[in-house]
Amino acid sequence: MSSPPERRALITGASSGMGKEIALAFADIGIHVALVSRSLEALEAVAESARKAGVEAKAYALDLSKTDQVHAQIDTISAAFGPFNILVNNAGMGYTESLANTPLEDWQKIIDLNLTSVFECIKGVLPGMREKGGGTIVNIVSIGGKQVFPNWGAYCVSKFGLMALSKALAIEERPYGIRVTALCPGSVNTGLWDTETVDADFDRSLMLSPSTVAQSVVHTVQLPPEATIDELILMPNIGTF
Repeated sequence: MSSPPERRALITGASSGMGKEIALAFADIGIHVALVSRSLEALEAVAESARKAGVEAKAYALDLSKTDQVHAQIDTISAAFGPFNILVNNAGMGYTESLANTPLEDWQKIIDLNLTSVFECIKGVLPGMREKGGGTIVNIVSIGGKQVFPNWGAYCVSKFGLMALSKALAIEERPYGIRVTALCPGSVNTGLWDTETVDADFDRSLMLSPSTVAQSVVHTVQLPPEATIDELILMPNIGTF
């Protein structure tokens, strides 16, 4: 009886929050993980925890906001650790400001990180997935990719764009056996709410936990090859977006 194929995943934004929990959840089910974010020290701590579950785990410091470098760097990571049959695009930033008061520089930063870097990561792993005859790409979109909120305009634009990217990619790559899921969580209790670019006063105890989102990602990647989740909206059940 043949053994199941080895699974290797690339996870962006893996040093904390949802990315960290996804990495550890993958490790628990035997998926080897390559971890990407800007903070090598924080990534190394996550990688060490993942290795305790018996999988390979390696940290790669990469600033995804430098979009002109992303494709080449993902190629390098794929050659060293891959090829990948799972990609989780989790890295992103929050931003609150009215559209009228959003500077062009800020607008470009949001689009670069939340949308263009995802596009470049995808291009970095697609050749390997096609060569292997399949794979799963999970884009962490946000409920902000399904509905808009006042003073979250630029953020929502980036996430609506990511939703369109996910749906177009799913259609184009289906003949190659590659599945694409757009995961749209509502508010998740992560460090996003502590960043300088976000000004929001929500009760974080009512939000989804990162581990709950991770469970949904695990379910998505473990579906049999003939099934896919095109879009999954995951909302808190206690009264907050």
